[in-house]
This record gives sequence, C-alpha cells and structure tokens, in this order.
Amino acid sequence: MTYPLPALLEPLLPLAMYAFVASITPGPNNIMLTSSGIRFGFLRSIPHMLGVTAGFGVMLALCAVGIGSLVLALPSMHIVLKAIGSAYLLYLAWQLRSMALQPDKSQQGRPMSFLAAAAFQAVNPKAWIMAITGASAFLPQAQSVWLAIGVFCLVFCSVNLPCISLWAGSGAMLRRYLDQAVWRRTFCVVMVALTLYSALAVWL
Repeated sequence: MTYPLPALLEPLLPLAMYAFVASITPGPNNIMLTSSGIRFGFLRSIPHMLGVTAGFGVMLALCAVGIGSLVLALPSMHIVLKAIGSAYLLYLAWQLRSMALQPDKSQQGRPMSFLAAAAFQAVNPKAWIMAITGASAFLPQAQSVWLAIGVFCLVFCSVNLPCISLWAGSGAMLRRYLDQAVWRRTFCVVMVALTLYSALAVWL
C-alpha cells in the first residue's frame, strides 16, 4: 500500500510537538548539560550536546525498526540499562557535591566527549522511553519505510538539539552568577537533589 506525500507530512507537527515536550523537560541529559554549562561553559559543552543528539538519533532509528521494543521486552536487559544509567547519575551527583565543597577545583576535568555522550544514550531510560513512544505513535507513513524512519529521526533530532542546548546555555549563563560561595553551594545542592531524583526515578 502506498501513501501520498500529505500522509507523510501530516504527522510531522504532532511529532515535532512531542519531540519538544520530551526533549525540553528535565532528565539525565538535561541535568548533565546544565552542569557542563556551569563547569565548562557553552562552547566546551557543544561536543556533549552533539553526542546526545547523535546517539539519540541512532536509538530512534533502532526503535523505529523494532529493536527498542525488543530490548525493553527483555526484563534482564531493562534492569541492566537502568542499573548502569542510575549508577552514572549517582557518580554525577558525587561530582556535583565535590564542586560545592571545593569550588576552587570546579574547573578541573574535561567535559563529556561526543562519543561518551552518544554512548550514554544506550543506558538512559528516559531516552529509550522517548524513542519507543515516538516510534510507536508518530512514525510517518510513506511509500518507503526507510524514508519514514529518516524523516522521523530528522524531525526529532532537529527539535532535540535546540532544546538540550537551552539547558547547557542556561548553565553557562548561571555560571557568572555563582561566584559567591553561598549561591554556588545552594545551586549545587539543588542540582544534586535533581540528579539523585533522576537516578531514583528510573526505577519507578
């Protein structure tokens, strides 16, 4: 069965809206990017941002062809993904705690690399849920399934990158206002609490 061009274009607005809501709301990636913006600035966080979107794009394609549903259908695999993702978030919370206690060393280290950010998507439960839900509900219909998958990934990633960039940019803007120790520590406490909540939320 073939579908005319309008059938391919009609679902794009709902897809873009879903991608915006899913990408802009708090989650492990956005919390990590905010922290990166604070510690390293916006420009040095660009590889991290690009890695998130690239890795997520691969996940979108995999979910669109059905592999994502298979992964989540295997309880043992699901548990492993959640365990690795939550463990990394706990590590990140510890790093943020150290930043609050030793502000003079907050600029040590390096921002997450492109490859590391892309690889993290494989153990990010929120990313899996976003990808599988999007592929299940908003995958366009077209004469070619590969065209549909390509359009789906292109639209989602085109919305995702600006959304996550806002979080890194917000962190970079806050950076200049956190010179005072009391505000820096207060902010770090909030970020640690959000990160710990994210680590817990993957099991809920």
